[in-house]
Amino acid sequence: MAKITYIEHNGTEHVVEAEPGMTVMEAAVKNSVPGIEAECGGACACATCHVYVDPSWKDKVGAREDMEEDMLDFAFEVEDNSRLSCQIKVTAELDGLIVKVPEKQF
Repeated sequence: MAKITYIEHNGTEHVVEAEPGMTVMEAAVKNSVPGIEAECGGACACATCHVYVDPSWKDKVGAREDMEEDMLDFAFEVEDNSRLSCQIKVTAELDGLIVKVPEKQF
């Protein structure tokens, strides 16, 4: 299991355990993390699971692929560390991952 910390826009933290193989979005939805809408259910067809990956974790989560880049065009206030949480697979190496949830998803 990997522990992931989701930080809401207001600073409230939610630490959840995620099984390897699930996505950061699935772990958020399963644990009712506020601000992760996940309207498309993880199909990379919307931008409602947008998160900001803590800079110290940016390299560990990997780079965005083209489809994710396209969907991020619809996200609110995209930054260099923006990712769609449905596109980040949980691995043991991501134990301790920190992501911030934007003020709004669209």
